[in-house]
Amino acid sequence: MTKDRNIRLGIIGLGVMGSEMLDVASRHPEFEVVLAADPSAQAITRAQAAHPQVAYSRHPEELLDHSGLDALYIASPPATHADFAVRAMKAGKAVFAEKPLAVDLAEGEGMVAAAAATGAVNALNFVMSDRSAALAVGRALQDGEAGTALGVEIRFTFPQWPRAFQQDAHWVVGRSQGGFLREVASHYVFLTDRLLGPLSPVHTHLTYGTAGEMRASGLFLAGNVPVTLSGQIAAVPETYEWTLYGTKRSYRITNWGDLWLGDHAGWTPVELDTPRGSEETRLSEFARAVRGEDSTLADFAAGLRVQQIIERFHREVR
Repeated sequence: MTKDRNIRLGIIGLGVMGSEMLDVASRHPEFEVVLAADPSAQAITRAQAAHPQVAYSRHPEELLDHSGLDALYIASPPATHADFAVRAMKAGKAVFAEKPLAVDLAEGEGMVAAAAATGAVNALNFVMSDRSAALAVGRALQDGEAGTALGVEIRFTFPQWPRAFQQDAHWVVGRSQGGFLREVASHYVFLTDRLLGPLSPVHTHLTYGTAGEMRASGLFLAGNVPVTLSGQIAAVPETYEWTLYGTKRSYRITNWGDLWLGDHAGWTPVELDTPRGSEETRLSEFARAVRGEDSTLADFAAGLRVQQIIERFHREVR
């Protein structure tokens, strides 16, 4: 529908991620940012200073059935995703949303059902969908270089929560929408799901403190491959680590995209000659999807599988 012109994009939410996507989309050769919305006058003033050519609104609902938009990027708090996405898809728009898909499982299921019923293009912004390190591990598994997968470990630690760049996003702390499981663990659960298949929970444990989620641990199975997850807030450096153990070789991704190759001699850093993956490359993947081409992005169905795993932690909170 847009092969002969740029994709007309609307953006809902001008916090950290919405502002970054506004910057990226404004210089992307396949997009025209037509309208952006946020209830905060301060957020709009800040965005206007950087991108005066874009129209702005305090009312995100204006974008949902706007006839001058082909697609929406939703970067508002998770509890708003379902309503915005479903209404936009029913209005014939492609939707690219921040993770998590939703925080209420029924709403996530509704988003998947609406995507299927409307046939609308739908995608979630999981970082690991196009990280060069993640793609390299996928190729290694497919080519047999890892041998048989024996297990996956997902580990992250934080000296504080929320992280410094999220201090203004108060919902990131609360039980209803926030926490490091939804914000961080979901990326690595998605990666494991993509490479090894859907996860089945064995047990989960989540402890809350004054800063929200304090400690989480879980055991899952991807087929017959055990997957362990641990995260905590403590007096430690900030750490992000995903490890796949194989019978021939093992692979570790640190710092959101640095790849390490493991064998009996230890861990060796791997230099990759492909783009690392970024908001710009994922926006390009979204453009491919909108134009009816294959894309590496996760769809809402994949996002629902991740949501089901993440929300399992919240069933019995200690």
